[in-house]
Amino acid sequence: MVRIEIVGYDHPDSARLIDVLQREYVERYGEEDDTPVEPAEFRPPQGLFLLGYVDDRPVGSGGWRAREGDEPGLQDGDAEMKRLFVVPDARGRGLSRRLLAELEHTAAMAGRKRMVLETGTQQPEAIGLYTSAGYTAVDTFGLHRDDPLIRCFAKEL
Repeated sequence: MVRIEIVGYDHPDSARLIDVLQREYVERYGEEDDTPVEPAEFRPPQGLFLLGYVDDRPVGSGGWRAREGDEPGLQDGDAEMKRLFVVPDARGRGLSRRLLAELEHTAAMAGRKRMVLETGTQQPEAIGLYTSAGYTAVDTFGLHRDDPLIRCFAKEL
């Protein structure tokens, strides 16, 4: 049985999954994602963080935070997706797609106009998920915007 819950970015289960995700970044890119993230950014109404559980075990996460056109590549009304992740042994069951849909829905309900995200060439599964869900490539943004491995995507909500 899969359930999705709204939690804090700093919830203990969130922290454990983010640690696993950061280790995966090290395996794929050689380093952790050091993009500045504040837990308060993921609190309603300006953000949200979700965990997906299977049989009371946290296996997936994802969140969004409100962003405005205060840096190149971003627009007023954007929601930036962060930390969409499913642990390897829970992949292939559609949980990432469910989390993605819930993030889009909650961001739209909060008045956000567009979902934006940053991923990379070493995550072809993520790129496949996003493009199959209607995301299109946009100019890079954020801390790593000049990194040749970074890819950014957006979708109107």
